[in-house]
Amino acid sequence: MNNLDIIERIVMDMIDIQDNMYIGIDPGISGGIACITSEELFALKCPTTIADMNDKLEAVTKIANHTGYRCYAVIEAVHSMPGQGVVSTFKFGMNYGQWIGLLTANKIPYTQVSPQKWMKWLGSIPRDKKDRKNHVKHLAQQRYPNNKITLATSDAILIAEYCRYQSIATTTPKEITDIV
Repeated sequence: MNNLDIIERIVMDMIDIQDNMYIGIDPGISGGIACITSEELFALKCPTTIADMNDKLEAVTKIANHTGYRCYAVIEAVHSMPGQGVVSTFKFGMNYGQWIGLLTANKIPYTQVSPQKWMKWLGSIPRDKKDRKNHVKHLAQQRYPNNKITLATSDAILIAEYCRYQSIATTTPKEITDIV
């Protein structure tokens, strides 16, 4: 490998870091979607209809096509929990499946990661759900002090950060990994 090849590789590595758009999805009804680049953060509560969900992903795809960014997504791998009602479990699963379908339809490569896996990346997390949610929100606020962070968007923001820093997004939209 000559010096020109090395320089080209270094430049390409720099472009890879700067020209990616990372999407984090917390697929619960009270979850959110976040999109980050090297310069921007966009986060919102999960849209309530599949049409609105698709509109958000189509907008991200259009921005990526216009700017040259490549999109990668991480969606929190979810499953039913003991004590959940049948109706709420069904709605939860539908929402999750809709996100998977829309990511695939919009040709956005994604990886599914368990909550335990991406939260472990954050370090010590409280076990109590309310304390954990507030802690995650606080961590997101520390990373983005100029943005409005809510309980609905904080998980999605840190899932997107996990995607960016771990570079785990797949190149095949249908691949499923890291489910605990």
